[in-house]
Amino acid sequence: MSLLLGGFSHAQEHVVLQLKWEHQFQFAGYYMAKEKGFYEQAGLDVTLVPGDPNNPDTQFKVLAGQAHFGVTHSGILQARMQGKPLVALAAILQSSPYCWMVKESSNIYTPADFTNKRISYLGKAENAELIVMLQQAGVNVTKLPLYSGLYPLRDFQNGLFDALQVYITNEPFQMRQAGIATRQICPKQYGINVYGDILFTSENVIKQKPQMVEKFRQASLKGWRYAMLNMNESIDVIRRQYNPNKSKTQLAYEADTMRPFIAQAGIPIGSMSEIRWQWIAQLYNYEPQKYQNELDEFVYHPQTDEEPYPWSWMLVAASLLTVLCIPLYLHLIFSRQQQYRILQATQEEKKEVE
Repeated sequence: MSLLLGGFSHAQEHVVLQLKWEHQFQFAGYYMAKEKGFYEQAGLDVTLVPGDPNNPDTQFKVLAGQAHFGVTHSGILQARMQGKPLVALAAILQSSPYCWMVKESSNIYTPADFTNKRISYLGKAENAELIVMLQQAGVNVTKLPLYSGLYPLRDFQNGLFDALQVYITNEPFQMRQAGIATRQICPKQYGINVYGDILFTSENVIKQKPQMVEKFRQASLKGWRYAMLNMNESIDVIRRQYNPNKSKTQLAYEADTMRPFIAQAGIPIGSMSEIRWQWIAQLYNYEPQKYQNELDEFVYHPQTDEEPYPWSWMLVAASLLTVLCIPLYLHLIFSRQQQYRILQATQEEKKEVE
């Protein structure tokens, strides 16, 4: 038995996924793919590495070979156009999770209200959609006074600046726990729907291990589908195995908040399209000729899934059965017609005899 187990363990291909933040519901699909054995069934031994809040650059770690896969933001398109050979595999969030957070007592209700307001430091790569939202409302972002202190949550709470850029599941919950009422002004509310939490890899990994990439992608998306259908179980797994310091209340808040960003009607989890990436490139004012040349290699084209084949064989079998049944059906029709004609002829002969 030990030899069998040893051989099975040896068959598993080791894979590293670099997350963009600390363990939380934001990565529930990957946890459940590991917990429910989806990775193992695909022949993968996956290590999930939490992000470093002080150095959340997952793109560098994948390009440097420290991880096979990573999770990043929509700014990955800009990195691609700068010559970095990154490939987007799936978009877990169909809309940006980044928002501006203001206090409930604030007179900021729309992007246009940001004029002359003091805002937190602008991360132009990871959440450029926040800047675009203000610019589209006619706000001159370059003239906004910026806060760049070391304790943004505390200073926001103390009123030292007006608006803080946040990840939708994190800072708003912390403010609520502190008893401070807030509201969020999000790009999604104003038609700026850029992808978020992009699962990605490098061209080098795809070139060297294309089958591994496809198996990892499919198992991960299967994990996300499971997590969305079993949110309470996912929360328990995160608390038990990944982050016991997060309360069930906090994880439940994260799950409820993220659900509409992940699961949208008529859109399979993880879906992406080149057309929408093209729209995102235009939104960020990237050079048209440049992103047109890059998009085909930037957006991953999955290999044919194994699952449809049984359905294809069933379709072939059904077609063959139909073909075989047609002669029988025609024979039955003609037999009935012949019986009807014989019956008619018999009745006519009886009439003649009478």
